[in-house]
Amino acid sequence: MLAGVPVAAFAQDGAAPAAQPTPAPEPAAATAPTPSVDTIRSINVVGAERLEPTTILSYIRLRVGQEYTSAGADEALKDLGATELFSNFSIRNENGNVVINVTENPVINRIVLEGNERIKNDKILPEIRLSPRQIFTRSKVRADVARIIELYKRQGRFAATVEPQQVSLPQNRVDIVFEITEGPKSKVRQINIIGNEVFSDGELRSEMVTKQSRIFRFFSSNTSYDPDRLAFDQQKLRQFYLTEGYADFRVVSAVAELTPDQQDFIITYVVEEGERYNFGDVEVDSQLRDFDGDALASGLSIQTGDFYDAKTVEDTVESLTELAGRFGYAFADVQPRFNRNPEDLTMDITFILRQAPRVYVERVDVNGNTLSQDKVVRREFRISEGDAFNSLGVQRTTARINSLGYFQENFEVSQVEGSAPDRIVLEANVEEQPTGELQFSAGFSSIERFILSGSIRQRNFRGRGQTVGLSLNFSQFSRSAQVSFTEPYLFDRNISAGADIYRRDFNSFNTFDGDRNNTFEQSTTGGAIRAGVPLTEFMSLIGSYTLNYDEVALDESLFFTDSNNDNIRGNSPEDICDSEVAGRFLCDQLGNRLSSILGLSLNYNTLNSGFRPTAGRQVSLSTEFAGLGGDVRYLRFRGKGTQFWNAFNSGFIFSASLEGGAVIPLRERTGEGIDDVFLTDRFFLGEPQFRGFDIRGVGPRVLRQAPLTDPQNARLALLDDDGNVLFNQDRDLQRDDALGGRYYYLGRAELEIPLGTGARELGFRPSIWLDVGALWGLETPALVETAFFEELVETPRVDGNGDAVLDANGNQIIDVGFFTTENPIAADGVTPNAISSSNFSEIFVGDSPSPRITAGIGVNWNSPFGPFRIDFSQTIRKVEGDDEKTLTFNVGTQF
Repeated sequence: MLAGVPVAAFAQDGAAPAAQPTPAPEPAAATAPTPSVDTIRSINVVGAERLEPTTILSYIRLRVGQEYTSAGADEALKDLGATELFSNFSIRNENGNVVINVTENPVINRIVLEGNERIKNDKILPEIRLSPRQIFTRSKVRADVARIIELYKRQGRFAATVEPQQVSLPQNRVDIVFEITEGPKSKVRQINIIGNEVFSDGELRSEMVTKQSRIFRFFSSNTSYDPDRLAFDQQKLRQFYLTEGYADFRVVSAVAELTPDQQDFIITYVVEEGERYNFGDVEVDSQLRDFDGDALASGLSIQTGDFYDAKTVEDTVESLTELAGRFGYAFADVQPRFNRNPEDLTMDITFILRQAPRVYVERVDVNGNTLSQDKVVRREFRISEGDAFNSLGVQRTTARINSLGYFQENFEVSQVEGSAPDRIVLEANVEEQPTGELQFSAGFSSIERFILSGSIRQRNFRGRGQTVGLSLNFSQFSRSAQVSFTEPYLFDRNISAGADIYRRDFNSFNTFDGDRNNTFEQSTTGGAIRAGVPLTEFMSLIGSYTLNYDEVALDESLFFTDSNNDNIRGNSPEDICDSEVAGRFLCDQLGNRLSSILGLSLNYNTLNSGFRPTAGRQVSLSTEFAGLGGDVRYLRFRGKGTQFWNAFNSGFIFSASLEGGAVIPLRERTGEGIDDVFLTDRFFLGEPQFRGFDIRGVGPRVLRQAPLTDPQNARLALLDDDGNVLFNQDRDLQRDDALGGRYYYLGRAELEIPLGTGARELGFRPSIWLDVGALWGLETPALVETAFFEELVETPRVDGNGDAVLDANGNQIIDVGFFTTENPIAADGVTPNAISSSNFSEIFVGDSPSPRITAGIGVNWNSPFGPFRIDFSQTIRKVEGDDEKTLTFNVGTQF
């Protein structure tokens, strides 16, 4: 199959005869004979199967009527070889009849990859030039082998080998099999640095992207060898030394060598540090009108005598360019001029602001928006056609478009030269991304068991920027549904409007002996309308009106008094809530109430993105007045502030938030232990706002505890040494009623940690966080007093056969205690008259402003089935009664 030239490829049968002795001269009248010439009379092609003979003849320059020569045959053979269509070919001449014999290269039937596990077929096949139904050529095979090896080198597998094999098939077809041996991933075993005296090897290695292979870097992709990364690390070293004042630093050489076992690499850098410089004279030479160089120089952050720092110089250039851009000089050119003084090791710098024309916006172009209407993008521009260029306006426009969340991350408004030197064109080259959100969340808690929720939301409905959403939540004890609509620009004016309609059902419960029983049921049906107007570029005012109808009820068959003595609770309309069974704090909340609420909020927002912010601030202050009609009257105040920082300029995102609220009743309610704020109007704190605690797991609550009974006699309560009844402290066997509070605060701090390239490509974004908060301020509720039989009973202990149980001295054991069942039988067989159902104790806990503190780690993962978030929590500080939760997670997807 090798393409080559046969040994007898250009043998010529009709060559000129050998030279003969010169004949005797002829008479002068005779003419000398003419030498014979071998002329091509015909050209035939033999062996062609797929190709037409005329096609093959078109590849060569031999033609009928030409003189046949060895040089011409050689050129024809070269031309046939250049086509790479033939595995064998030759030319022979039979008295002017030229015969071309060819054996065509086979046709590729299929491409087979064997041995590739780390790189799948869908990554390799697009890189291969060969494909089925193509003509096989050896050069293409060699090129494809090189491509496959290069793919493995990019993954750090420099020991990978590829062996091509050919499997012959009928009809001149072949299968091409690439047998791949991937080999181990080539790691960086050691990084050596020679010539450094000021900074240690460890300090310099920490500045590099490439890391030494160690067991604790198992998940890092930066331990593999990459030539491009090697060059980048040299720049990182130079950048580090320049920021530390070593202006003469240079990397003399950087060499990567394979270890003797051909598995890993050892990288060696040779550096020259040089001397450390200080800033000398710092000046600004302004050639722009309205810019005074001396005034600008006095405001620079660079101070004479400080250590030279190249990063500070770059920041100064950017700040001066930004300043000029704010005054309309879009193409302002700021050039630093350095004057190095080796004698005193100082660096004089002059920043030159070169002359540039003031620029105006000629045109604003929006490109790439296939779904979103042009106006959705254009209305976010803070600089219009005809305006003087303003770099601050361009930056704000970029931030506002990013905050929409409709387009690609890190979108930027491009600046293009216009039709004249003083004209500029602003281009918004957007890439649409999914704005529909279909989310599913699942969780598990000791109270709610499995929690399921789902929502569907379109944030760019019909490409108009409108938001339409539907959410459903379901658990064993709560259900809710909500439909919402938001129009950010009502009638194409800068006025936002929206509406919500919802239904929320919540069932509280108690537990006893592992059984769960519903206590009160709260159902809220309502709706809200809202409208907002901007006050400034970053501040807006939003007004709202909410109308809620709340229904709070108890299971009458369990908690209402049996007024007819028919042993069926709630059988009569006259039955009333039994406070000893339900609790006075619950009986007080029963009834139907209408709430009419006016709200007003002031919002300040400078976040660089509303989808995933990394910088900026958001502050919200709101107040609500309930009492414009309806059955409830109160004032509610809330405030929240959040700040994001790009920490350490290295990919770390730090965020901190603080929020708090208070509700003040405007109507007094009479009665012992009755709070002036209804249960449904109070604040509640817990999951998901306060990580590390369960739903409504923080704040005031009433715990109802059952007494511990003697394991030998369930009718008798256990007593402590002072004769007091001992109660069950197992939270699963206690009734837990969260009552909410009037006041709360919650602080959160979170640091998102950047990972290596491999983990980042998988979408992993881990973080560590700390939450601090509290909920308090409730009136102490009236608790049900514990009522047991006043008399102590003495019951002889017997075993299962009725025989007396004796102590060590042979005396029968006598059990002493209170009765705990509704129909106990005394030791003398007489049923006591003092029967009470209040065999429990209620305690009020959790009403404290003392901070609860939790910390933990969380991971966001852009999984194949949608965004996934998981949090592991550890409680650092809590208050008696708080309900902890260690693990939470949720998952969703986008469309």
